[in-house]
Amino acid sequence: MANPPVIILIEPQLGENIGKAARAMLNCGLVDLRLVRPRDGWPSAAATANASGADIVVDNAKLFDREEDALADLNRVYVTTARTRDAIKPVFTPRGLAPELRANVARGEKVGVLFGPERTGVRNEHVSMADAVITVPLNPGFTSLNLAQAVLLIGYEWWQAGVAVPEYQMLMNDTFPATRDEIELMFGHLETELDQSGFFRVEAKKPPMMRNIRNIFNRSNLTHQEVQTVRGMIVAMCGAKHRKKS
Repeated sequence: MANPPVIILIEPQLGENIGKAARAMLNCGLVDLRLVRPRDGWPSAAATANASGADIVVDNAKLFDREEDALADLNRVYVTTARTRDAIKPVFTPRGLAPELRANVARGEKVGVLFGPERTGVRNEHVSMADAVITVPLNPGFTSLNLAQAVLLIGYEWWQAGVAVPEYQMLMNDTFPATRDEIELMFGHLETELDQSGFFRVEAKKPPMMRNIRNIFNRSNLTHQEVQTVRGMIVAMCGAKHRKKS
């Protein structure tokens, strides 16, 4: 989208961490990074190195001395924290927030997500600046995330809310799914050869055994090429058997 959320990092400590967060941002189509009082100063060679090519994010990062200035042009602000403290605020998960972010941006609003200092997390004054809180549902006994992880979780859900990617798909590459006719011919070929080889020793057990064999292959989502390969294997094995007998 033309106006993706802004990421605001309050007092980030290491340039390495900023660079990794920038990399996570660009993975998810986020490019507007704002830094408030980075501990080791700015610009940072370490940030550039750890951004792994996300130069558009690092090179255009904006530096601020005050949180208020970093948020001044935003219509809505969301703050990330594992603790809601004493504030009465709406609380979103990253997945729950993503549709709201998309809707806000679609209306032309400028929105930002605020991340607190790495050592202490956000302070009460940061929570009071925000419209709502984002809390990631994690193991209650250990909710600690590093900066890049936290940015990626928010960014990932933002990106996923705007793309139509199937939850599951079978990659066919240069082939295509086998037709039912091809599969039935394969089963018929296999059954004939198994019959001739004496595989079905008890005639009454033949139907359930063939059903089991069918289930094995039908679970595989066979392609046209795979059916041809199986039939070639049957021919090769049967040919070897006939040659051995002769």
